[in-house]
Amino acid sequence: MTIGLSLSPTASENAVDHYVEVAAMAADAGVGAIWISQFFDVDALSLAALIARAVPDIAVGTAVVPIYPRHPLVVAAQALTAQAAGRGRFQLGLGLGSPPLLEHVYGTRVVRPIRYAREYLTALRSVFETGEVDLHGEMLTAVTPMPVVVPGATTPPPILLASVGTQSLRLAGELADGTFPYLASPATLAGSIVPTISAAAAAAGRPAPRIVMVVPAVVTSDVDGVRERAAAHMAFYDDVPAAQESVRREGLAHAHELAVIGDEETVAAAIERYFAAGATEVSIAYTDIGTPEEQARTIGLLGGLNRSRAMAIPA
Repeated sequence: MTIGLSLSPTASENAVDHYVEVAAMAADAGVGAIWISQFFDVDALSLAALIARAVPDIAVGTAVVPIYPRHPLVVAAQALTAQAAGRGRFQLGLGLGSPPLLEHVYGTRVVRPIRYAREYLTALRSVFETGEVDLHGEMLTAVTPMPVVVPGATTPPPILLASVGTQSLRLAGELADGTFPYLASPATLAGSIVPTISAAAAAAGRPAPRIVMVVPAVVTSDVDGVRERAAAHMAFYDDVPAAQESVRREGLAHAHELAVIGDEETVAAAIERYFAAGATEVSIAYTDIGTPEEQARTIGLLGGLNRSRAMAIPA
């Protein structure tokens, strides 16, 4: 039951240096995993490889890289390179993305996204498990003219698919190793997400899925001030249809209302509620909404909680 940290872009003189420094601080504190989101600035897969190489003793992954417009063979090569860089500590988190945003930004028309994602994951799994793929699907073609083998990537990286809807959760259970729920309460996690993906994995004869719950949280004494900044930072999700649906499902009006903001006891209790609801891991996001001191305080809490959990696991 790892407790991880999701990194996000922030003002700095050098973005790569900053990410590596925060990852190193998290590793020193005892945080179990670093996750990097793909936006429109740094490349998450490249950054994951750099962090995995520079910071030992911590898992590193993407949470998440949209499958549009990157071809699965491109992502496979990047993921295997990151796996070699981290000597087996890389994890590939993917997402379907927001169709309206993808169409606006890339001119990519998103048609039958679940079918496309099914073929995408099928191609990735084939490459990871055999080094080859020969897929001529309804939505995409993926053919390897030569084996895709990266020395040092001795085990395939796990694949996790960001999911909250029934169809994507079923797909994640069938073809991925787990999922990244976001903007969901413990009640929704326990009542819908966990049973849906678990049933799909069992029906497909796959192991119990990993469920990495992503929770925006900041440890602070200035609850009102951080809440105000959270509203500004997370306003993007109020215009994303899938996020809007998730927020409405929780009976809320805005994404930032699902952020956990308060002292150490408040954040620790929220994390425990997600574990009790069925999360196998929790990743805390948007810690940089607070001041550098508040971020350090949050990371310190996460590291302490993660170490306590590790010590509680029987040898």
